[in-house]
Amino acid sequence: MPNTLETLHGRRSIRQFTTHEPSRADIEALLDAAVTAPNHRLTQPWRFYVLGPQARHAYGLALGNRKAKKIEDPTAADSMRNKVAEEHASLPLMIAVAMIEDANPEIREEDLAATMMAVQNISLAAVSLGLGTHLKTGAIMQDPAARAALGVADGERIVAVLNVGEPATQPPAKERKSAASLTKWLP
Repeated sequence: MPNTLETLHGRRSIRQFTTHEPSRADIEALLDAAVTAPNHRLTQPWRFYVLGPQARHAYGLALGNRKAKKIEDPTAADSMRNKVAEEHASLPLMIAVAMIEDANPEIREEDLAATMMAVQNISLAAVSLGLGTHLKTGAIMQDPAARAALGVADGERIVAVLNVGEPATQPPAKERKSAASLTKWLP
């Protein structure tokens, strides 16, 4: 098992997975790691939605519909819609991470940070289990059809969706700025 620094440096965004589905024990281990994230006030705002094939297809259809709206040709739009839905249905696993939206803006901001740390914990735990993840965010998180596909309750905000599985390929690390170039040492 790699140490923490090796895990951090070995994490990659995986776009291609094998057909091997993570076991329920693996999924539970990922979620157990998520809830250990730091959380000011211990509000534990995170909620997790493990998507089966039908839910993955429905979510993919919501995303495909959004992409299809940008295509003028109806046949090409239909093709895009179906392609995206089938791609999502065939993923080994998807986990949607949502959070309870507190009425207090300060707590809501803290909870968002904590929920993203929970997402990071899932990604790092996946590496330690020989799995990979691909983080998805964006406007789709607010789409009513996506929310319905995920079964997200009112008062919850979808923060991220993680595609999870055994990597088919391990991409090389992307070039990043050094920490030294982004750091100021203050007296």
